[in-house]
Amino acid sequence: MMAICGKWIKAKFLCLFVLLCSGCSTLGVQPWERDQFAREDMALDNEKLDLMLNDHIYFSKEGTSGGRSQGGGGCGCN
Repeated sequence: MMAICGKWIKAKFLCLFVLLCSGCSTLGVQPWERDQFAREDMALDNEKLDLMLNDHIYFSKEGTSGGRSQGGGGCGCN
């Protein structure tokens, strides 16, 4: 009796795992919705002045330069 219960529990957990893993797999961006994400105001760095000031504060605290789009820094450990 215990072996049967154990198999049912494993089967239930397997089904639950498969459902959880595939639950969002059908969600996606349709081709006609992609233009909304390509707008300039949707960019992560759309405010150039704010980005420049944040970089200045970060590099002043860290003592490095670069690092946003190029490799390397002030420590010499490329």
